[in-house]
Amino acid sequence: MSKKLVAYFSASGTTANVAKSLASASGADLYEIRPAVPYTRADLNWMDKQSRSSFEMRDKSSRPALADNKANIAEYDTIFVGFPIWWYVAPTIINSFLEAYDFSGKKIVLFATSGGSGFGKAVANLQTSAPKATIVEGSLLNGRPNEAKLKAFADEY
Repeated sequence: MSKKLVAYFSASGTTANVAKSLASASGADLYEIRPAVPYTRADLNWMDKQSRSSFEMRDKSSRPALADNKANIAEYDTIFVGFPIWWYVAPTIINSFLEAYDFSGKKIVLFATSGGSGFGKAVANLQTSAPKATIVEGSLLNGRPNEAKLKAFADEY
């Protein structure tokens, strides 16, 4: 049986709730991907073209600094990486996370929360940040998925 990690970034708490439930349902360890400089409400205002999140998403080379790099990725075979969908892709802090560790030979399963859009080009945009890993588009886990659904999702991988 492979050892699993649920690593997640959450700006508003929605993805955090899903990630915690997924880790509990699947018996996986949990790791929060945190920015060195936390996002404020103003930073997350996607309607403001000058907001931090708008700037980061326009600049594909943007790599927000991480608060730490203490995830012991070497211990895990499968890493579930969760995030809110921003502009049809993963926030660039996910690229920061993937580039901070060696994911060689690991399976990365994406899950996301979204107000209405799908994964878009998330897999393609993230693959370059972990080129020696297998990245698969997992599932949108919106709302409050029940434990059985989360366990089935985790067991699929």
